Amino acid sequence: MTDPERELNFAREIIGQRGFRDVPTDEVLGEAERLLNGWMAGDFRMERPKLYDHYALLLLALLQKNRDLEARIEALEARDA
Repeated sequence: MTDPERELNFAREIIGQRGFRDVPTDEVLGEAERLLNGWMAGDFRMERPKLYDHYALLLLALLQKNRDLEARIEALEARDA
């Protein structure tokens, strides 16, 4: 259980000791959602300056997911053409 007084580092909570490229996009998105939901609900305290700095991790995962979905759509459209 997380210490309610401890401020969490957004990116470190998601990637741990791994490099950001070693963390699957779906894991980044799932953990980011969990952390942001908890932060908004007051369940977690976040290092506020770090939270803004580490939005890049979430943005990168969203961009990668978007690119993957666009490729799948293109493949489906090509198949149906």
